[in-house]
Amino acid sequence: MYTMSMKLIGSICSCIWLVMAVSTLAQTSDDSNAVLDTAGKALQSGVDYYINPAITDSGGRFTLINRTGCPLNVGQENVSGPEGLPVTFSPFVEGETVVREGRDQKITFSASTICVQSTAWKVGETDQDTQRRLIITGEDENQGLPGPAGNYFRITKQATPDGVYNLEWCPTEVCPTCRFICGSVGAIVENDKRLLALDGSALPVVFERA
Repeated sequence: MYTMSMKLIGSICSCIWLVMAVSTLAQTSDDSNAVLDTAGKALQSGVDYYINPAITDSGGRFTLINRTGCPLNVGQENVSGPEGLPVTFSPFVEGETVVREGRDQKITFSASTICVQSTAWKVGETDQDTQRRLIITGEDENQGLPGPAGNYFRITKQATPDGVYNLEWCPTEVCPTCRFICGSVGAIVENDKRLLALDGSALPVVFERA
């Protein structure tokens, strides 16, 4: 009886250690492709972060820009400093709480404006002078796709250094069968305003928790 009890306890302990080991491996796997902030911690959905350019003399934090009224454009402060607006990330995958590299995310400014539109990022019209698609705000109401593809962006890691990323628009999770004209998010300057746009050089960025 004593021997059987010891065997039973040993089996239970083995199962507990196995579950703990699997959980640890799963956690490590879950965080392996997480986007990291400037403190080295994984970005979390629904948490406020500032987006900063990773290169000096490339403008300041991301913010809302009044270009021609509503809807407002996504842009940058002209110079580096404390000004700027935080954003939140909402993964397309339901129930996901970690912001991951190469996955579709809705990016929304945590701010109220005079416009009736949402402050979610959205692919807008093509600028006639630069032939680049501008990033504006508002909800994508395109009914021809299975989801609001124009609202979903993704974050890709640069080769070096660690913690530096590019923002892209290529929402293949929203519509896996669609053939998008994908593009990297960069900046253009118009009338002394820094506007974000696709179809040019990428602007490397870092994420700072607000």
